[in-house]
Amino acid sequence: MYRLGLTIDSPPTSDLFTKDAIGALTTLEAIGAMVEACRKCSLGHSRQHVVPGEGNPNARLVVVGEAPGATEDETGRPFVGRAGQLLNDILKSIGLAREEVFICNVLKCRPPGNRDPEPLEAQACSPYLHRQLELIRPKVILALGKPSATTLLNVPRTTSLGDLRGQVHRYRGTPLVVTYHPAALLRNLHWKPATWDDVRIARRILDGEPLSA
Repeated sequence: MYRLGLTIDSPPTSDLFTKDAIGALTTLEAIGAMVEACRKCSLGHSRQHVVPGEGNPNARLVVVGEAPGATEDETGRPFVGRAGQLLNDILKSIGLAREEVFICNVLKCRPPGNRDPEPLEAQACSPYLHRQLELIRPKVILALGKPSATTLLNVPRTTSLGDLRGQVHRYRGTPLVVTYHPAALLRNLHWKPATWDDVRIARRILDGEPLSA
């Protein structure tokens, strides 16, 4: 049995420099174009390619990671390489093809050395993510890793992943499930059963099963 978790009704919707430009965008393609031109933090000068996200614009499930890695920076696509293949397998385990979902990250540019997003980077970049979610309006969000979860839920970065897993949170009324990042699973294979438990919660939501305390 899973439990209901945190609720966030009004996550940040503006970046450090403007309150209106991102919120006025009406398509995912327009968001991608703005991301392409973005230089709000130093990552805009060190990247090879922006990685705004890809997938079904009407997806019932949106998968949110933390930031692009080296392969993503080279290709401009999210979750490729070994971690991307594992994510594809995770989605397949609950009956979903990659093409059916929308996949993106909190940061749209790669941090040096694949480090976690810095607070100001996430603050500058997350309005793009919030607008993507507003336009897609998924039935459930799957947050991969602590940086993604704490950004979407607007909780302290020191919150442990263990405190966020195994329950259903709410992001502006949308159910949100937290699990391990595929890159972490590649280093810690013993976390795979727990991840399976988490993604089955997301599957139950997609299937319309009632959320229970």
